Amino acid sequence: MQFGVLGPLAVTTDVGEPVVVPGAKVRALLADLLTNRNQVVSADRLIDDLWGDDSPANPTGALQVRVSQLRKALNDAEPGARDLVESRAPGYLLRADAVDADRFAELARHADVGRLTEALALWRGEAYADVADAEFVRAEATRLAEQRLAVHERLAEARVARGEHDLAAADLAELVARHPLHEGLRAVQLRALYAAGRQSEALDSYTDLRDRLADELGLDPGPELVALHRRILEQDAGLSAPPKAAIIRNSLPAQLNELVGRAEALTELRALLPAQRLVTLVGPGGVGKTRLATEAARTQSPPDGVLLVELAPLPAGDPGVAEQVLGALDVREAAGASLSPTDRLVTALRQRHLLLVLDNCEHVVEPVAALVARLLRDAPGVNVLATSREPLGLTGELLWDVPPLSVPSDGDPDAVRRSAAARLFAARAAAQQRGFRLDERTAPAVAQLCRRLDGLPLALELAATRVRALGVHGVVERLDDRFRLLSTQQRDVPPRQRTLTAVIGWSWDLLDEADRRVLARLAVFRDGCTPEAAEQICRTDLDALARLVDRSLVVLDDSPEGPRYRLLESVAAFCLDRLADADEVRARHAAYYTALAERADPELRGPDQRRWLAVLDAETANLRAALAHGGGLRLAVALSWYWYLRGRLTEAGRALAVGGDPEQQRTAAPWRVGFALLRGAAVAAADVRAAVAAEPAGRGAWFAANALIDNSDLTLAAELLPSTAADTWTEAAVLASRAKIAHVAGDQATLERAATRSAALFADLGDRWGRLQATEWVGGLAELRGDHERAAALHAEGLRWAEELRLWPQVGTELSWLAWLAVQTRDYPQARELAERAYHLAVEQDAPGALIFAELSLGLAARRDGKLDLAVTHLGNLAERGRAEAQPALYLPPVLVELGHAVEQGGDPDAALALHVEAFETAEAMAAPRDAIFALEGMASAVRVPEVAARLLGAAAAARLESEAPCAPAERDEVDRVTQRVRAELGSERFDALVNEGAKLSPGEARAQL
Repeated sequence: MQFGVLGPLAVTTDVGEPVVVPGAKVRALLADLLTNRNQVVSADRLIDDLWGDDSPANPTGALQVRVSQLRKALNDAEPGARDLVESRAPGYLLRADAVDADRFAELARHADVGRLTEALALWRGEAYADVADAEFVRAEATRLAEQRLAVHERLAEARVARGEHDLAAADLAELVARHPLHEGLRAVQLRALYAAGRQSEALDSYTDLRDRLADELGLDPGPELVALHRRILEQDAGLSAPPKAAIIRNSLPAQLNELVGRAEALTELRALLPAQRLVTLVGPGGVGKTRLATEAARTQSPPDGVLLVELAPLPAGDPGVAEQVLGALDVREAAGASLSPTDRLVTALRQRHLLLVLDNCEHVVEPVAALVARLLRDAPGVNVLATSREPLGLTGELLWDVPPLSVPSDGDPDAVRRSAAARLFAARAAAQQRGFRLDERTAPAVAQLCRRLDGLPLALELAATRVRALGVHGVVERLDDRFRLLSTQQRDVPPRQRTLTAVIGWSWDLLDEADRRVLARLAVFRDGCTPEAAEQICRTDLDALARLVDRSLVVLDDSPEGPRYRLLESVAAFCLDRLADADEVRARHAAYYTALAERADPELRGPDQRRWLAVLDAETANLRAALAHGGGLRLAVALSWYWYLRGRLTEAGRALAVGGDPEQQRTAAPWRVGFALLRGAAVAAADVRAAVAAEPAGRGAWFAANALIDNSDLTLAAELLPSTAADTWTEAAVLASRAKIAHVAGDQATLERAATRSAALFADLGDRWGRLQATEWVGGLAELRGDHERAAALHAEGLRWAEELRLWPQVGTELSWLAWLAVQTRDYPQARELAERAYHLAVEQDAPGALIFAELSLGLAARRDGKLDLAVTHLGNLAERGRAEAQPALYLPPVLVELGHAVEQGGDPDAALALHVEAFETAEAMAAPRDAIFALEGMASAVRVPEVAARLLGAAAAARLESEAPCAPAERDEVDRVTQRVRAELGSERFDALVNEGAKLSPGEARAQL
C-alpha cells in the first residue's frame, strides 16, 4: 500500500490502483497516523486531534468506528492491508513503508538534476492539502514545504552548473515571486540571469531584494549576496557561461493527454533508464509501448537530451535504420565521405551523453539489433530505450514487459473506478462525449468492455471514439463484431493504429506460414492452455510457441501451477477468422480434454485431490468449449464429481441433459437425478429408483440418495443408500450420509459409529473432501453431547480444509456451524460476524443449503442479541421457505422455535405458542427428537398457564436426559428465564412438584397438556 501526502491525501495499492478513503474524519485519522507513521499515537491524542472540544458522547467508540472504517477501506482495495493499522497500547500505529514524503527525502539527498527533478515531481500540491488546517499536521506540512523549497534551490544550482542558465532562470522567476525575501533563491537567480547574458535583470533583482529587506524588515542583504552583486558589477569572468560542447536536443512530442494507469511503470522505468544501457519495452500491439516509452524518456535529463526515432515508416527488413537515426539527429553527409551510415552515426554519438529511443523495432529487428550492438560498444554515453513486439536479443538487454491495464473484476462502481483500464476508457469517452460519466448506470458495461478488450489501451481508446454515436451499452453489444466496430477516423493517428485489425495484422504479416498456422490453432483454446495441450492439439513444438511469445502474440503466464499460453481475446478473434482446419482442430481439442477429465475423475477422490481440482479449475473454459464441440455426455459424466465439488449444479444439469449411447445414458442417470434434486426440482420416487437401478451399489446411486437427504426425504434416502458399496470410497460416503440421517434422528450411537468409521476410511484414501464430510458429523455429535469446545475445534479444522480446497459452499457451511456454536456459548458478536461471512459467501456462490444455515445463524444471533425485528425478518423468511417445500424441510423445526421465542419476546405469546406447536408437530413427523425438545421448551415459554409450563419443562428435561442432549449455555439461559418466571408464579414447592409430574410424561403426552 502506498500513501501520498505531498498534495491532497492519496492512497494507492501496490499496483497503482487508487483507494477510496471515505469520510472527512477517516481521512483526518489517516493523516494523523501518517504524520506519525510507524509510531504509536495514543487514543487520547487522536480523539483530541479529530474532535477537539467537540468530542462525541462516546469518543473511544467513535474512534474505534473510524479505525474500523479505515481498515475496511484499505482491506477492500488490497486484501490483508487492514493489518497495516495496528492496535497497540495506548492507541494505534500505522505501518507505512511507501510514503511519497519518504521517497522525496531520499531523492533530495542527491545532487544530480535527474534525482532532484524526480523528487519535485512527487508533489501534487501543498503537503496534506485537504487537511492542512488541522493543527496536528501543521508542523509536518511546514517542514515539508521548507524541504521542497530547499530542493528547488539545489536543483537550480545544479542546472546552472550544467550550463542550463535560461531554464534555471525561468524556473526561479516564479519561485522568487512567491518567496521574495529568500536570499538563497535570489543568489542562484542572479548567477543564472548573468550567465544567460541578462545582466540588467540580475541587477534589478538584487535591487528589488535590497529594497524589500529594508522596507519590510529593516535589514540589508547578507554579505554573500553583496559580494555576488559586486562581482556582477565588475563582470567577473568566473560568472560567465561555459561554452557548450554540443547542442542539447529533446525530440519528444508534446504530451496531448494524460497517461492513465502507468504510474507504477513510470516510477520503475525512471529509475531503470539511467542505470541500464539497453531497455526494451515488449508487448502486444496496442498495449501502449510507445506512449509509455515517450513518457518514461520525458523524465530523463541526460546532458545531450533525448532523441526519439520512429522506425514504423521503414519497410519490413529495411537495412536503413542508421540513416533514420542520422536524419533525426540532422547529421548531414558531406560530399565525398566514404564512411558507412553506421560509422557516421557512431562518430556523431561517440562523445555524446543521450538517451536514444527507438520506437517500433519489430519489423526491422535484425538491423536494429546490429546497430544497437555497435552503439553500446563504441558510444559509451548513449543509452537505448527500444519498443518492440519481440526482443532485440542482445547481451545486456533488459526486457520490460508492458502488460495490459488492469481490468475490473466485477461491475461494482468503486471496483470499476479503481481499474486502470476503466479510468482510461472513461477519460477518453468523456473527451468524445462531454456528458459521459462512470457511475452506477455505466459501470457494469464499462467493466464488461474492459474485460472483453483485455485492458488493451489502443482497443479501449478506439472503443471510446464510438461512445458518442452508440453509447457505452451500444459499444458493448457490438463487441462480437469488434473488427468493424473498433476503428477511428482521427487524422493524426498512424494508419497501422486506426483499426484493431491493422494493429494485429501488422504482427500477423511478419510471421511465416508455419507460425501463422500454429497461432490460428491456438485460438481454439479458451483462457489459455498448457504447453502439452498446445503441442498435441496444434501439432507444434515449444520452439514455435517460444517464437510467438517473443513476438508478443502469445502471452506466457508462468503461474505456480505451471506455465500457460494465452491469446488476448482480440488476437484470438482475429486468428479464428484465419483458421483453415477448424473442425479437425476442435475435434482434437474435445478429445484431449475428455481424456483429461477422465484421468482427473478418480484423482478427485484421493490424496492428489487438491492438485487435480486446481488442474480442472484452470481448464474450466476449455472443458466448456470441449463440451460444445464433441465432448458430449461422456465428458459430462467425467466432470460430474468435479462440478459437485465446485457447487456448479446448474452447469452439471445442463451438460448431463444431452444425449448419448445407452451405456452413457445408464451411467449418467443417477447423476442427472441427483443434480436435479440438489437444484430443488421435484423428482418422483419411482424416477429416482429407476435412475439408480442399473448400479445400486455404485457412486452414482450414493450421489442420488445423498441428494434426497438435502431434499428432506430421509426415508427414501435411507432405502436407496447402497447397503453393499462397490468400493471403499463409496462405503465411506454412504457412512457419512448415514451419520447425517442419524444426527437428525438424535441416534447418537449410529452417528458416532458411522461418522468415525467414515472419517477413518476417507483418511486412509487421502480424500480431504470426504474427511471434511465425516468430520462435520463428528463435530455434530460433540455439539449434541454439549462438548462445544471440541465441536468448535473440529469445525475450525473443517473450515481450514474447505478453504484450502476452495470448496466455497462448504466453507459457508463450516462458518455457519461455528456461528451456531458461538450462539450456543453466548458469544453473540462473534456469531453475528461468522454468520454474516457465511451468508455473503453463500449468496455469492448461489449455494442454497449454505444460505439457509447462514440465515438461520443470523436469526439466532440477532434474537439472542436483542435485535428482535432483524431476527423475525431472517427467521420468517426461512419459515416460509421451509413450509413451501414438498416435504417439511429439516431446518424448519428449529427455525419455528427461534421465531416463536422472538415473537414471544416481542409481546405476542399466543402467536409464539402456535409456532412452537407447529415446530413440535413437524419434528415429530420427521422423527427429530432434539428439535421436539426445543419445541417443548418453547411452548413452556409462551403458554399462559403456569402449571402447564412447569409440566412442559419437566417433560423437556427428562427427554434431554434420556437422549443425552444437555442444554448448551444459551439454551440453558432460555430454560432458566422461563423457570424463574414460572417458579415465581407458582412458588418453589408447587413448581417442583409439577416439574416432577412432567418428567413422567412422554413428549407427545406433554404436548397434549395444551
